[in-house]
Amino acid sequence: MNNKFLKEHLLTILTVSSVVLGVIVGIIVRASVLDGDDDKFKARTIMYVNFLGDLFLRMLKSLILPLIISSLIAAVGSLDISLSKTIGLRAIAYYLLTTVFAVILGIILVMTIRPGVDRSENSNENTTTPAAVQRAITTPDTMLDLVRNIFPPNLVQACMQQYQTVLTPNKIQNMSDPTNSSNYVLGTDLDEFIISGKYVDSMNVMGIVVASIVFGIAIASTREHSRNLLSVCNELSHVMMKVTRWVIWLSPIGVFFLVLSKLMEMENILDVFAKLGLYFVTVAGGIIFHGFVILPAIYFFLTKKNPVKFVGNMAQAIATAFGTSSSSATLPVTMECLEHNNKVDGRVTRFVLPIGATINMDGTALYEAVAALFIAQLRKVPLSFTQIVAVSITSTAASIGAAGIPQAGLVTLVMVLDTVGLPAEDVTYIIAIDWIIDRIRTVVNVLGDSFGAAIVEHYSKKDLERSMETPPRVNGNMIVPIDAYKGNDNSTFVDERM
Repeated sequence: MNNKFLKEHLLTILTVSSVVLGVIVGIIVRASVLDGDDDKFKARTIMYVNFLGDLFLRMLKSLILPLIISSLIAAVGSLDISLSKTIGLRAIAYYLLTTVFAVILGIILVMTIRPGVDRSENSNENTTTPAAVQRAITTPDTMLDLVRNIFPPNLVQACMQQYQTVLTPNKIQNMSDPTNSSNYVLGTDLDEFIISGKYVDSMNVMGIVVASIVFGIAIASTREHSRNLLSVCNELSHVMMKVTRWVIWLSPIGVFFLVLSKLMEMENILDVFAKLGLYFVTVAGGIIFHGFVILPAIYFFLTKKNPVKFVGNMAQAIATAFGTSSSSATLPVTMECLEHNNKVDGRVTRFVLPIGATINMDGTALYEAVAALFIAQLRKVPLSFTQIVAVSITSTAASIGAAGIPQAGLVTLVMVLDTVGLPAEDVTYIIAIDWIIDRIRTVVNVLGDSFGAAIVEHYSKKDLERSMETPPRVNGNMIVPIDAYKGNDNSTFVDERM
């Protein structure tokens, strides 16, 4: 029994152990190598240590694009259009519900614990006044960019870049008085800024997901002419999952070096946690409570299944999420754990997970709400009930707009700060410990996606079974998925003559 358990869970045990070992080795290395005069490692040393971790992260990221496209097209194309609509609506409803829960929990915690209130009088000595900070982002611009990126003008470009609005201070004004801060007006005076746009080097996951879903719906509505194309997409999805399994076996090594290098990169860890300890406890405790208490409770209440076993089967994805700090990079591992360990129907996972990795960011939403209110407390800025509600709404919207990449939440936090009139540079208050919080919230983001896929499958089971019992017919042929989405290595769509 022990040998069987070890064989089935060897990779998970190795990956989790690599996280623990990375933390231990990192602490030992810092304690033994660094002294009082030299409190940080050289950048080249960190680069060498991180080399294998960087290679692992690159391999995972290289799987994202073909996996999302092939999986979504194959999953949506194999379902009836009405069933795809039902599954999609259920998934989005779950995502919105849990994100709102996360934001409410975060606000309750930060308003109760008040981690930013008891600070020394000189805590704001080196802060920059709002008038001296350039407005880098606004809430309307961010939301408009989100919608723009849903409709990319060039799908090839969407694989590499996404659109971003840029606000530049109009430096021509008031040149006679260079010290006049009106060149960098904040607040609501948007007319003082030049509006432009640019494409940044970051995959437009939202646009790719929407385009793939539309393509899959088109295949489902024209099966008579596109069954061969559907088979190709299904085979490509199967091949990508095979490659994913190969790459996943490298995760113990990659995760170890990612964690180790990050610990080596940090400066004065003890001092940072001494200054921001209460904030860290508030935000990390809230994220962990949401991910490991509230989400499992929702899962148990809706499905009557054991959430502890479910989370245990997701250990590989959890460890990878912590190591990579990217829900998108963890996507292949998440699919593998859901389909092979928790036996969730692949037609659901390959449809729901890519969407979830793009818009479902429970941990990020909670973090942004807590961080914004913490900074307001730190600056002694009183917030009305209306402003707190605005923070709630903006945090929810910002989490949807946050890409599944490392520290994307730190970027979207700027628009939440803008809601309560705080300058963008205030993110420097919390950036010192964002590296560890980013990993914790990524774990919860991945767990939220996973629970969502399982819950959606539970409520769609009868529809999925009915879809299997009455497969589509094309010219007398029956298109039947043979274990195509159950993790079978021989999965494929075949035509059987009746």
